[in-house]
Amino acid sequence: MTWAEAVVPHLKVLHIGFLSLWVAGLVALPRMLARHDPAIGQADFARIRHATHYGYVWAVTPAAVLAIASGTALIFLREVFTAWMLAKLVLVAGLVALHAWVGHTLVQVAETEGRHEPPGPLLPLLVLLAAVLGILVLVLAKPELAEVPLPRWLLEPVGGQLPFDVPRR
Repeated sequence: MTWAEAVVPHLKVLHIGFLSLWVAGLVALPRMLARHDPAIGQADFARIRHATHYGYVWAVTPAAVLAIASGTALIFLREVFTAWMLAKLVLVAGLVALHAWVGHTLVQVAETEGRHEPPGPLLPLLVLLAAVLGILVLVLAKPELAEVPLPRWLLEPVGGQLPFDVPRR
């Protein structure tokens, strides 16, 4: 057994753990944002704003970065260059977009001092559920998707070590 084969199960556990924290944060933060109501009192408003800000910056964003980094490492260690993986990466890009939207909304709430009305949590939750369920279906079923017309170099490993040993075409 090579070191790469030995590290894969541990990396999968880390990936699933970071992904779970990221998704939990993407569930919780829009719900917390919906509580940003200046009518609840300045002290409560400030407490909710600080909790969402620190949760986003110190928990959810690092979990997202580490989930993506560990997932990227798994792709290359397992050499999973298939159409279902490409579809999964598109859905992960949707999670990243939702993450960025939550961050943008947090900034809007903080900078407008009560004048910005954050949207309700239902739409972000539905988008998140669709992306997560799609990812789960793709990862667990690994369906044979019709081959996407992509360049060959994008679908197969080229046998070089990045960034220095990339063959010139």
